[in-house]
Amino acid sequence: MKALRIIGLALLVTVAQPALAKVTGLPDFTELVDMAAPAVVNIRVAQFAERARSTPGVDDSPFEGQIPDELRRYFEGQGQPRDRRGAGSGFIIDRDGHVVTNHHVIDGADEIIVRLADRREYIAVLIGSDEQSDIALLKIEAENLPTLSFGESTELSQGEWVMAIGSPFNFDQTVTAGIVSAKGRSNNRQTYVPFIQTDVAINQGNSGGPLLNMDGDVVGVNSWILTSGGGYIGLSFAIPSEVVQSTIAQLRENGRVERGLLGVMVGPVSREMAEAMNLDRPTGALVNDVSEGGSAERAGIQPGDIILTFDDQLVEESSDLPPLVGANPPGTRAVVVVSRDGDRESFEVVLDSLEPADENPLASSDEDPAQSNALGLAVESISAERRSQLESPEGGVVVRDIESDAAWRAGVRPGDIVLMVNNQPVESLGSFNDIVEDIEPGKAVAIRVWRDGITTFFAYTPGDEDVG
Repeated sequence: MKALRIIGLALLVTVAQPALAKVTGLPDFTELVDMAAPAVVNIRVAQFAERARSTPGVDDSPFEGQIPDELRRYFEGQGQPRDRRGAGSGFIIDRDGHVVTNHHVIDGADEIIVRLADRREYIAVLIGSDEQSDIALLKIEAENLPTLSFGESTELSQGEWVMAIGSPFNFDQTVTAGIVSAKGRSNNRQTYVPFIQTDVAINQGNSGGPLLNMDGDVVGVNSWILTSGGGYIGLSFAIPSEVVQSTIAQLRENGRVERGLLGVMVGPVSREMAEAMNLDRPTGALVNDVSEGGSAERAGIQPGDIILTFDDQLVEESSDLPPLVGANPPGTRAVVVVSRDGDRESFEVVLDSLEPADENPLASSDEDPAQSNALGLAVESISAERRSQLESPEGGVVVRDIESDAAWRAGVRPGDIVLMVNNQPVESLGSFNDIVEDIEPGKAVAIRVWRDGITTFFAYTPGDEDVG
């Protein structure tokens, strides 16, 4: 009996869960501030307006010469263009005077003044600036300066304590602290940056200042906030240290930043899109289009493919892909794994150099009477003359009218050119009709459309009411 009790006790011990460490107090930031603050600077910028040669309303008036000198000063300067001034934060990265800040802090500035923690001021020279990463590198003529070192943002964990130092509203050396809320966030302007989200209080003037871990290492550069009224509401975003270091290294060497280009336009994978593409869950980046002659097309990647990994790194969402690609220079070789019709395929790509994309006008046609179909769309063909005028792609049919509520909710609009249905290319109105004949109501479909020079996919589930 005793043996049985001992065995039972042993079983209980093996399934016991480890207890969480008890939180006994908040961290003390005083030593961290003493160490880091001397290397944090205030940055003031000025954009000078062109001065008029005369005073509007005085020298050009019909009463010129009749205004007494004691009243003249009240009119001077009225109507003149004014200088534009701004402020931000930054930090020193070496003893020779290189300073890191945001691109948007110094963008368009004619004069940049760096004020140190001890109130010394220097006119800075712009070494280089990169809008895509929102990073700028400055140089001041000073020696033996206090500096900050970079840490690894990849080692940050959600819930970890971080601290910011900056000059919100020109209040120099302001310290705020919080935790890491999330990693890998994106926005529409800096698509190549996987931002660190925190709840550290960041306001106007904090831009360009350092985000520090508890070891005093720079893990990010504070860049932007989400706000409802212009002030802090708890959502702050910083550029990861790895992106910052790569950017400033290229700025120091070349004065500009080069990024690899895969040559794809991607979008999110919805639940219905995953079903239509034979995926078990919504994941990856859906290839809406590939650049003609670009890296992806040369490798064999096609519209409708869903990119699952890039160089062994998972692509859970479409926003994950641009930072992974952009972190590599042109000429980099990488392996891209895609899902195509439910099967996995691998492609070796050689990245091109990132260039601005061109835009084309919206295509539509008035040539043929519209024909309805099982997708709940009234479509028509495009004449060769009309296609040439609109510079529209080869093949496809134009959506003249939308009869399906599901298609409208998915985003399909009149004037869209349907290029593909369920990964089958639409070469003409006849081929389109052949494809949709086999579509079953209640089963999700994915269509690829061309609009304003951009191709994208829409997925929805046609119902019985959508069958024409």
